[in-house]
Amino acid sequence: MTGPELLGSSLRPPFDEPLATLEQVAEIRRTHIAEYPDFPTPGVLFRDITPLLRDAQALRTVIQHWISTLPEGIEYVVGTEARGFVLGAPLAYEIGAGFIPVRKAGKLPGSPATLSYDLEYGSATVQIPEDSLPAGARTLVVDDLLATGGTAAATVALVRQFDVELLGATFLLELEGLRGRDLLTGLPVSAVWTIPN
Repeated sequence: MTGPELLGSSLRPPFDEPLATLEQVAEIRRTHIAEYPDFPTPGVLFRDITPLLRDAQALRTVIQHWISTLPEGIEYVVGTEARGFVLGAPLAYEIGAGFIPVRKAGKLPGSPATLSYDLEYGSATVQIPEDSLPAGARTLVVDDLLATGGTAAATVALVRQFDVELLGATFLLELEGLRGRDLLTGLPVSAVWTIPN
């Protein structure tokens, strides 16, 4: 088989199964998101997505459902290091969009666009490769978790430096009680699963 023939073939089956029901997607959250109390510090309930990532069918079901909630015409998905890469890349692939990584400081060569922001425990810096996004590009920000909103707001501000058409921000999990959505005012925000805290 030559190159063009290989490129035209599908190495995995397309999404030809029916879309999961909301009840099925909710059950995946109950069975595939592990909870660890008092990690990394006392009083914090850590949600681990590893059980979801290791179950190919559950992950496929969630990605398929997630895609059904996204706006149309997305040209670029921007994912925040590191779990935003893990989830954003398959979303981008399935919708035919490019994927752009937002990295922690010092991980990119050249002159990346940079933004520093305050956290409840210090400060952080995020960067995006220079010339990653053309002006006017229809862009979506993706990450695994919306909690207090600091990283999400910084990622959105960084992406806006490129003068794109920002379609929204979407997350696998939103911890509603931490009100991270409040830092993303004026931007459509969605989550596959919203939980109280």
